[in-house]
Amino acid sequence: MTYFTIILPLALRNLRRQIRRTALTASAMIIGGALLIFTLSFGDGAHEQWIDSGVRQDSGHITIERPNFRITRKIEDRLPEQIRLTAEQAIETLRSTGYIDTASSKLTVLGLASSPAGARPVQIIGVDPVSEALFTTLDDLTIEGRYLESTDTLAAFVGIGLMRSLDLEIGSRLVLTAQDTTNEIAGQLVRVTGAFETGVEAADQSLVHIPINTANDWLTANNAVTNIGILVEPSHVAPQISSQLQQILGASLSMRDVAVMNWKEAMPELASAVMIDDFGAYVVNGLLLIVIAFGIINTVLMSVLHRHREFGVLQALGLTPKQTSAIVLSEGLVLTTVSGVLGIVISISLSRYFLGDGIDLSALVPEGSEISGTTIDPVVIPMFRTARIVQSFGWILVIGLISSIYPAVRASRIDITESMKFDR
Repeated sequence: MTYFTIILPLALRNLRRQIRRTALTASAMIIGGALLIFTLSFGDGAHEQWIDSGVRQDSGHITIERPNFRITRKIEDRLPEQIRLTAEQAIETLRSTGYIDTASSKLTVLGLASSPAGARPVQIIGVDPVSEALFTTLDDLTIEGRYLESTDTLAAFVGIGLMRSLDLEIGSRLVLTAQDTTNEIAGQLVRVTGAFETGVEAADQSLVHIPINTANDWLTANNAVTNIGILVEPSHVAPQISSQLQQILGASLSMRDVAVMNWKEAMPELASAVMIDDFGAYVVNGLLLIVIAFGIINTVLMSVLHRHREFGVLQALGLTPKQTSAIVLSEGLVLTTVSGVLGIVISISLSRYFLGDGIDLSALVPEGSEISGTTIDPVVIPMFRTARIVQSFGWILVIGLISSIYPAVRASRIDITESMKFDR
């Protein structure tokens, strides 16, 4: 009761008495808190776009495949039909969590694409056109023709680089050659239905999509797949869903026959890029918090130095040194809490109002720029996560508490006799 009846009112009174100093310090803290939230949300938005682009062009937030497939990329390391069905059933079971967006089964093989103009090494991916259209971004990057459809059989969707190097057009014949499941070299004639351009040279020159039924017949795969990719929303739940999926599969399958990996394990280069950029943001925000801390120390300490007589009178009237320091701590915490809340609210409100459609960084990010083989989208939409906002507010409170400790200690050590010598 003493805190709410004496200490807190005295702290609020002092902040109100020194309104100009309080307002200036609060303004600096509000701006600092707003910048902190904006930079973190901007970084989270950019990282989410990197991850989303990377997983959609690769194997998803989570991939189910044979343990050696990611190393060998050979059709020998495929998932037989029974394992495929078991995995797809497990995915359906986890859809009840609400985190699974979509899944796509693929049959991937390395081979050769040939035309009268020459031949090029390619990565051939057999996909279900319907599920893959929800999974990949390639259909959105179509620049000629169209993406695969469910009624297609002998069709191919190719990169624009491959199309140009083999002198192909929409409707042109293309021969795909690869080693099938019997270790025989088999060829398949297809026609080009469309071309895409990602801006990543390696993908544009070597990636080919064909219907998975065509791939199965051609490679005699007997409904096997090389991997099943899963997209989740949001991306940070991928490790959690991956762990649950592994537990379900482990109950009926040997984990020597199947591996479940989240995107950080399957795409370590992208994970490292996100981690390094995140570290840089923490360094910058750490410096920003230090500036905020010095502002709090300056305000609270100046308040203490100019109130020796007041603290001396309060202690002479019965206030203990601990209670005196509690007044100073309360001033710092109240100032920090109010300023932090205002900074967060202002940052979120202004960002959503003015930047809700994203920030176009085309002038800073050249077209075709990439990170770890992932094309960078120049339009970044800030991402406000509740956990990140709570984390930021916690940092601000901790900084306010730490910054108020020294002034509070100074206030508790005031000598009553000496303090009476100070003039108001």
